[in-house]
Amino acid sequence: MALQESGEMYLETILILSEKQGQVRSIDISEHMGYSKPSVSRAVGLLKAGNYITMEDDGHIVLTEEGRAVAQKILSRHTLLTQFLQSIGVDADTASADACKMEHVISDETFSAIKNHIEGYGSNKNTEEAKQ
Repeated sequence: MALQESGEMYLETILILSEKQGQVRSIDISEHMGYSKPSVSRAVGLLKAGNYITMEDDGHIVLTEEGRAVAQKILSRHTLLTQFLQSIGVDADTASADACKMEHVISDETFSAIKNHIEGYGSNKNTEEAKQ
């Protein structure tokens, strides 16, 4: 099952909430994302059918290995893109909002190039500082 942007957003949210509070329920996702309970319930059902999450008997949602991999990829993209946008002068709120849009559509090639540029810039900056 191909995962759509909304599915990626749910997985990212589940990862963030599980790291923050341990266990995640549908109501937690609903409150965090500002979505209705029926919308979250439908999304959770689709993610479960796609084997991205499992639902424990007590209602807690757990990422599968595949779900966690997707969530971590999206979260790392969000974090790096936010930092990149802030480094070029975009304010924090706008950078985070724009990164949220970009993280789902940017190609692996372009993301990798941005990541390499940032890492290279950091290395060059440290090298220049060491020379002074």
